[in-house]
Parts: sequence; C-alpha cells; structure tokens
Amino acid sequence: MATLDRNGVKIHYEVHGKGPVLLLSHGYSSTSRMWDGQVAALKDRYQVVVWDFRGHGESDYPTDGALYSEELTVGDMQALLDTVGAKKAIVAGLSLGGYMSLAFNASHPDRVRALMLFDTGPGFKKDEARAKWNESAQARAARLDAEGLKALNQSDEVKLTRHRDATGLAGSARGMLAQKNDRVIQSLDGIRVPTLVLVGANDTNFLAATDYMAAKIKGATKAVIPDAGHAANLHQPARFNQAVEAFLAKLPAA
Repeated sequence: MATLDRNGVKIHYEVHGKGPVLLLSHGYSSTSRMWDGQVAALKDRYQVVVWDFRGHGESDYPTDGALYSEELTVGDMQALLDTVGAKKAIVAGLSLGGYMSLAFNASHPDRVRALMLFDTGPGFKKDEARAKWNESAQARAARLDAEGLKALNQSDEVKLTRHRDATGLAGSARGMLAQKNDRVIQSLDGIRVPTLVLVGANDTNFLAATDYMAAKIKGATKAVIPDAGHAANLHQPARFNQAVEAFLAKLPAA
C-alpha cells in the first residue's frame, strides 16, 4: 500500500501498469475500488493511478475541517503526478472526481494531456443554485455526524467502499462537496485539451450538466451509456470501457 504525505495527511494511492499516465478520481463517499474494472482493462497500455480522497477509504481523516477543500484536493492530485514522475497526465473522474478534475485543469492546465469527465457537473454560475447545493452538502454532513456510516446511500459505487468511520466523509461534504464560487464552470470555455464528457442515460441529475459541458468545451466528445445510472462504469462496464478506449485511441501521441 502506497501513501503520500501531504503535510501530515496521508493519501492512499495505487499505481497499476505502464505507459501514459491516467489519473482516476472517484466520487464522493466512494473510493478507488470503484475503478477496479478500468484498471484491469487499461493497465496493459496505461499507467493507471487511483487514489482515495482525504477523508475517504484508506486515506487519513483529518479532524480539522480546514484540511478539506477544493484547493487541497487539487494539491493532492498535483502531488500524486509529481510522485509518479508525470509532467502531464490524462485526468479523469466521476461525479466529485470529475468536478475536481476540472478544478485541477483550471489550476494546472500545463499538467493535463486530456480530460475525461464521467457523470459529473461543473458547478454553478448562479449564487442561488450554488447555495442550494451547499445546503444539501451541509445537511449530508450533519446526517453523517448524527448517524455515522448508516447515513450513506446504497448506490453501487458506495456499496463497494470501506471507510473507517464517517468523520472524514462529513468533513469532505463541508469542505470538498460544497463549492465556494463559480471558478470551475467559468473555466470551461478555456479548456484546450481533448475532452470526453460521458454520462449514463439514466443519470437524470447529470444529463443537463453533461450537455452543457459538451457544448461549452471546444471539440468535446460526448458519450451516453445506455442502461446506466450515475456509476456508469459499474452498470455497463463493457460499454463504458469501449467509450473510454475509443477516446484514448484518438489522442495525439504524448
């Protein structure tokens, strides 16, 4: 088990295979285990890096709420690429992992070779919409504080996970799921790398966001996976992997 020390916070990560680096970030309250099927499919051609967000899985669960933020998560991703010696990587993620992939590109576009955004959204331009989202994140944190891990939903990507307790997930909801501003959504027009925007056909909460990103990101490739919900990679792994591999095959040589 490999860990990265980020100023006293240990981040769990795994490196599989050799080749161009692909960094996969999981969704909120999931872990790197959700990517096992993609690791198996891609590790013969890519160096696949998976990891657990702070507050999740086998990473540390800081007790200080200030140690959970978008900025720190982007820093964790940068440190992971530094650790594996990747000047550039294909940066990808699902749900919160997709949002953080966009945030990483907004901060470090020079480190991104391509983006893959799965069942995710870019945040909100309107303060009222962001405030409503943040209220939901705060309510989720409060339920985790009160009920522990029993407060987790039973979606497929969450059922795969193991967390030591709910404290890290509550901290992550307040500091990472909640959003401070419209920085990420405002960055879409400036994305200059090949981008795959993928969604499960039944993931109704993210269909509009997928269309929005596909329209805003110049030259984006859009893929809709039939008979799949939010965890499209788990619901239809063969179709998901086919869409990902078709996109990767068209990338310019590194």
